[in-house]
Amino acid sequence: MTVIPAPSLPLASWRTPAIILICACLIGVIGFGPRSALGLFLKPMTIAHGWGRDVFSLALAIQMLLWGVGQPFAGAVADRFGAVRVLCVGSLFYAVGLALMAYASTPLLLYLTAGVLIGFGLSGCAFPLVVGALGKLMPEQWRSLAFGLGTAAGSFGQFLFSPISIGLMDHFAWQSTLLTFSAIVLLIMPLSLALATPKTSSSPQAVVRQQSVTQALAEAFGHRSYVLLVIGFFTCGFQLFFITVHLPAYLVDRGLSAHIGGWTIGVIGLFNIVGSISSGWLAGRMPKRYLLSAIYFARSLAVTAFILMPASDTSALIFGAVIGLLWLSTVPPTSGLVAVMFGTRWLSMLFGFAFFSHQVGGFLGVWLGGLLYEKTGSYEIVWWLSVFFGVASAIINLPIIEKPVARAATAAA
Repeated sequence: MTVIPAPSLPLASWRTPAIILICACLIGVIGFGPRSALGLFLKPMTIAHGWGRDVFSLALAIQMLLWGVGQPFAGAVADRFGAVRVLCVGSLFYAVGLALMAYASTPLLLYLTAGVLIGFGLSGCAFPLVVGALGKLMPEQWRSLAFGLGTAAGSFGQFLFSPISIGLMDHFAWQSTLLTFSAIVLLIMPLSLALATPKTSSSPQAVVRQQSVTQALAEAFGHRSYVLLVIGFFTCGFQLFFITVHLPAYLVDRGLSAHIGGWTIGVIGLFNIVGSISSGWLAGRMPKRYLLSAIYFARSLAVTAFILMPASDTSALIFGAVIGLLWLSTVPPTSGLVAVMFGTRWLSMLFGFAFFSHQVGGFLGVWLGGLLYEKTGSYEIVWWLSVFFGVASAIINLPIIEKPVARAATAAA
């Protein structure tokens, strides 16, 4: 059966596409910004409490994993009941986790706050939820570009919050910085009202097109191209979160200042704005699988060049610019492929499962970074693992078939 496109959904008069996109982008800035700057707290927190880097790394690795575990469920609830409730609950967990992290004086408390609370909070208010809402609310011809803009907003948050973190920690305690971030995250609640999904039509055609959660999951995981996409997305998380958490400390270890680490993370976020928007634009004009393959392979080349070059302020900032262009540029073609294959009805949930693979990669990247550093005194093994995974994902994405799944007519039809 040919899948009939869903009719346009009625929106409140004030919720124009421009307002929806602006609010979605602001949520992306606030949701991704504080989380992307947490690596800057590794040094001060480990020094203040006498922990090894493995303790802080495990806390953020737990965060990555639980963010991934919660994402498909948050996506399913958002697909069924709308994004507003999920965004509000997620931002509340996120804010509480940041606030209590400032008072985490033992490893267990750090695991519960930075790990469990922030992890589950992010699953309810990070960019996968924003992408899913945009997929339902934006006109189809603007969907890929909207995905790119929504992702780029998270990148701007990374660029914005890294120097903010450094400035706040220079003038106030790192605890005060975390409390400030907690207050900012609560702004997601009012902004989420713009992403309310109207009720779908109850016409006979809409009933025929209705698909249950279990049917959607069986269809997706029985589809070879979706499985390849999910496996390939593992690499994105491994590379991104290892770099986010450990790059500032790595640069200090190589004789550079802590400020260069913060500015490098900021430069990554700045150039990721260009990379994400460009990726969203290209994803609507070329095969998405080829775009993904090129991004993963280019990342491996960039990492190889960076770890083989002598450490300097210039090389760190250049690496930040190059890797920034490739940072979250995987999200528009990945989410776009999910929408092409299965439509937008369960987009948040199905992209959430792909994101779970991403977060498993993030868990291993962050955790192995801290664990192997404590055992070997170096990050070299993890750097080379990121190169290997990048090449593997470049190959994995090539056989993906970019077309809607064939669906048999239902009994009701």
